[in-house]
Amino acid sequence: METSSQAEAILPKLPVGHYKMDAEPTLLITSDQSMVREKPSSKEEARQFIKDYSGGHAATVGSVIVTNLKTGFRKGEWDKVEIYFHDIPDEIVNKLIDEGTVLYVAGGLIIEHPLIVPFVKEVVGTTDSVMGLPKALTEKLIKEAL
Repeated sequence: METSSQAEAILPKLPVGHYKMDAEPTLLITSDQSMVREKPSSKEEARQFIKDYSGGHAATVGSVIVTNLKTGFRKGEWDKVEIYFHDIPDEIVNKLIDEGTVLYVAGGLIIEHPLIVPFVKEVVGTTDSVMGLPKALTEKLIKEAL
């Protein structure tokens, strides 16, 4: 995951010494989420991605790192989500492709899209994690960093 390297790239640009003098802590939160598949390179590839999910499943893995700039404490964890799908009809696939949004997202699919929601059989994990920032994990790490 890029999360650790994101934090490493950002930290030197921050006036960390100033944060150490502050009465209240300042937190740096970095997050990354990935699928095995990147954004589709074409409509045909997006169509194939969605057809591959139809009647099957996909997974995302996300990570969050929270750094307390006052104390230097840093902690990160992973979060995995699995999404299981009913069969997705060709007419739905065509509508998604024609709309175009699926061409700009990793894996070519947005599980909260109104056209896809009826075909999501089960989400093992949280939708916010699929969207890129697992809320419960982030809150847990913030509490630990404070």
